[in-house]
Amino acid sequence: MVATMSVGIQSPVTIAELIEQLGVSADRIRYQPPPGTATEADLIALDAQNIYCELIDGVLVEKAVGQYESRLAMLLGYFLLSYLEQNDLGVVHGSDSPHRFLTGQIRYPDVAFVAYDRLPDGRPTHEPIASWVPNLAVEVMSASNTKREMADKLEVYFASGVELVWYVYPDSKTVDVYTSPDACSTLEVDDALDGGEILPGFSLSIRKWFDKAE
Repeated sequence: MVATMSVGIQSPVTIAELIEQLGVSADRIRYQPPPGTATEADLIALDAQNIYCELIDGVLVEKAVGQYESRLAMLLGYFLLSYLEQNDLGVVHGSDSPHRFLTGQIRYPDVAFVAYDRLPDGRPTHEPIASWVPNLAVEVMSASNTKREMADKLEVYFASGVELVWYVYPDSKTVDVYTSPDACSTLEVDDALDGGEILPGFSLSIRKWFDKAE
C-alpha cells in the first residue's frame, strides 16, 4: 500500500523557490507540462521515449544518469540475481523501473529488490509503474545529484516502507548503508556489502565490484 504522507515540494511561488525545494539544477526540471500539473500519464509517455523522469508532487525531474554509474548498477543487479538463483526470495529491478512511493512520488531507484511477500499474489505484474515498495533501494551517485535531492529521496524511501538503502559513491568507492534516515554506516573499498536480514547471506566485496566496473 502506498503511504499518503508527502515530503515533496510545498507550493513554490517562483521558479527559484521550486529549484531550491527540489534541490536540483533547472536543466533537470521539465517545464512541459508546467510544474505542478504533471501526471503519471505524462511520466509514462516520456518513459516510452526512453526519457526517465521522477514525478515529485506534479513536477517532472529528469533522472541523473551516467555510463559508469549505469555499469555499476548493472553489475550490482548481476550479483544480486546470482544470489537469488540460490536464494529465491524475490525480484530485482533496474534503473528504468519506476516505483510508486508516497502519494505524488514516483521514483526510479538504480537497483531495487522486492521480496515476494510484497508483490500482489506473490508475483510481479506488468503494469507500467510498480505499485509495490521495494525492501532495498540503491542509488549510484552521478555528478548532478545534490545532497538536498538525495536527502529528500532518503526520506521518501523510508517513509514508504523501504527497509534498506545503499548510496554508492563512485569517486570515493564508498557505500553509505542506511537502515533509517538517521542510521548510516559508511563502507570503504576493502569492506563488503552485507544483505542483512533482507538478503541473508549476501555479501559483495566492494573492491571486486568496482574492479569489474573498471
